[in-house]
Amino acid sequence: MSEMLRRVEEGLAAVPPSLPLLALRLALAVPFFRSGLTKWDGFLQLSGGARYLFNEEFKLHILGRVYDFPLPIVSAHLSGLAEIVLPILLVLGLGTRFAALGLLVMTAVIQLTIPDGWANFHLPWAAMSLALVVFGGGRLAVDALLATRSDASRFRPTPTA
Repeated sequence: MSEMLRRVEEGLAAVPPSLPLLALRLALAVPFFRSGLTKWDGFLQLSGGARYLFNEEFKLHILGRVYDFPLPIVSAHLSGLAEIVLPILLVLGLGTRFAALGLLVMTAVIQLTIPDGWANFHLPWAAMSLALVVFGGGRLAVDALLATRSDASRFRPTPTA
């Protein structure tokens, strides 16, 4: 029995790390991108729902007090842009660590806005973001392609006159 468990464990350990990192990038990108789509009625045209939420509904819960969002329409625009751009960067694996860091910060703000969502949504988003900040996008990412090209160009001989 222990031999079989060892073989299974070795098989699982042989999975390339790039596969779960790709899965993390996709799993984190989807909810943010879908949320971002709801904030727009056209190119850079903030939806009425987003305007209403940021002006009337969304409040920051900090140390037992409730505060209005500062500059709610600007916050809505920035949130909407980030929720579209950062997930696209994640899926591509371009600037993965920075995109994940941006979503980690957004998750913290969302937690301050909707404190009851921690266990079901915010904790998994924070964990996925943190893993991508630490480990990057893996080999199945544009970041890896760019790093490979950068490394190759360092070893290319420079022409002499």
